[in-house]
Amino acid sequence: MTKKKAHASWTMSLLAVVRYELLWNIRKKKIIGVLILAFALATLTLALPIVLSNINNLPTEPNPDYVITTGTGLGGFGFFLFALVSVMNSISGEFESGSIIPLLTKPVSRTTVYLGKITAAFLTVLGAYILLTIYIAAGGFVIYGPQNNLHLVIISLLGSILSTAVWMSIVLAAGSVSKSSMLAALLGIGVWFGLNITSGILSAFSDQAWVLTYAPGSGASGTLGPPRPINQTFAMNDGVSTGTDSVATSLITYILNSTAEVTFYRIEIRGGGIGGIIRVPLYTEPLSVVAARSVAVAIVYILVFNFIAWYALKRTQVAE
Repeated sequence: MTKKKAHASWTMSLLAVVRYELLWNIRKKKIIGVLILAFALATLTLALPIVLSNINNLPTEPNPDYVITTGTGLGGFGFFLFALVSVMNSISGEFESGSIIPLLTKPVSRTTVYLGKITAAFLTVLGAYILLTIYIAAGGFVIYGPQNNLHLVIISLLGSILSTAVWMSIVLAAGSVSKSSMLAALLGIGVWFGLNITSGILSAFSDQAWVLTYAPGSGASGTLGPPRPINQTFAMNDGVSTGTDSVATSLITYILNSTAEVTFYRIEIRGGGIGGIIRVPLYTEPLSVVAARSVAVAIVYILVFNFIAWYALKRTQVAE
């Protein structure tokens, strides 16, 4: 067989696996449910400011940056949910149903099967995020008027996909190693909640929050701009997160503020009330470093956990 024919055969095999997985994903009630939930939350995000303005008899102020700062309308938990429902049984479900036997005993390499599965999962999430982005963009234009920097929407979309791919890789590796969809889901949920709880505590009260910049999830929290006075009251409206869940936000913020810096703080409580909560500056980094590191860390996690998932599938013994 010539190289050209071999390449064509491999491409057809890959496309067959992708088609099989896409059809399976489209029929998954979990994915449809999460997509409906995402649209419901996006609608709430669009409608809530209008409702509050009407309650307070205030006009809705134009916001030309609404679309670019909102993106898909999903936060870290939304990224995790889409990752979970798209891959939690991509491989483990095959073992549980027994369909792994005819799948892996066909004249198709396991690498091709694996690449087809992750490609289909990527396309599923990409399609959902495109729909959400279009919905947010249309709603933002209607409610908040003409929007600026719409050419950056693609950056926001790709950043959201990268953030989701981190959790997809972790859940996929758990499912490939355990061969159990339930264990993959439980492990993924445990890791997500554990990291987010830990991140919140360390970022707020520890001097060592920098370690969170190398962990998946929300990462460490800082503020945009130079260090503030040590006795300044803590505020959240200028917050910046460094984790893999904030890739899109970090990239957009960097593009719009290329010379900005991020200052990291810990919280110190001195007395009662809001006035007793102050921010103690720890260190400052260029926003370019924060954005580049979040992308690099995300890529490393994606590569490492996908390798684990692929290797587990590659080494699995299947009897006909």
